[in-house]
Amino acid sequence: MGDSMKNPIKILFQEHEVILTAIEVAKQADKIHDKSEAAYLSVVRYLINFFRSYVDKYHHYKEEKILFPEMNKKNELLEEGVIKEMLENHENFRNMINSIENFLNGKDYTRAQQQLNIYTEVLLDHIAVENDEVFQMAETLFDNDELEKLYFHFEDCDREFGGQKKKELINQLNEIKGISDIN
Repeated sequence: MGDSMKNPIKILFQEHEVILTAIEVAKQADKIHDKSEAAYLSVVRYLINFFRSYVDKYHHYKEEKILFPEMNKKNELLEEGVIKEMLENHENFRNMINSIENFLNGKDYTRAQQQLNIYTEVLLDHIAVENDEVFQMAETLFDNDELEKLYFHFEDCDREFGGQKKKELINQLNEIKGISDIN
């Protein structure tokens, strides 16, 4: 695969790198709570927004609405296998984020952090499966022209949801990571 080709899988890998940064921040959140409840609330509320916006709206949407359906067309066996598992994970992630938010709103910070820790562990496993299996499969299922079409569909998605908003989420994440690294 030539580097000049517009590769949609590369976009997904790059988004995973950003998500891994958010996971690092989430793992530091309980240390922030020991210093300041207000800072903790601010960081976890940001993370909830990040996981809903960046992870679910930008990243999972591309997989659910573009990549996975195209993969299923190429190989129907995937639909009841790894793709089904990935979709179930995405749904579980949405429920877990709601749960974290509910605990946070109820001021049960211990359980909010426990849920956040579980969420990040499951998300790490999910990313590993996608990186090591799903994305590798995708690159073998599609020829260069098909990959390029997927790439442009991904670009359209980001534009539709707001390319600038996506950049802002990444910039905010890097700022928060900087703050959580200092403490």
